[in-house]
Amino acid sequence: MTDSSSKSQDPILTFEGKRYELNSLPDELKELVRGMQVADAQLRMHEDTLKVLAIGRQTMAMQLNDKLKDINPIE
Repeated sequence: MTDSSSKSQDPILTFEGKRYELNSLPDELKELVRGMQVADAQLRMHEDTLKVLAIGRQTMAMQLNDKLKDINPIE
C-alpha cells in the first residue's frame, strides 16, 4: 500500500465546490469549521423539533374537529 491509503483517511473539508485537507488548515479556520458543524447540528435538531410540534398540532386539530362534530356552530 502507498501513502495514498493513509491520506484518504485524513478529513477533507468540501466548501463551495473546493476541497481542503482539514488538518492542514490554520487553527482559526478549524474552529470556524467546528462552529459551523455545531450550528448545522443545532439546525437539524430544531427542524426535527418543529416537525414533532407540527405533527402534535395536527393531531390536536383532528381531535378538536372530531369533538366539535356533535356541537352546533353559531349561525
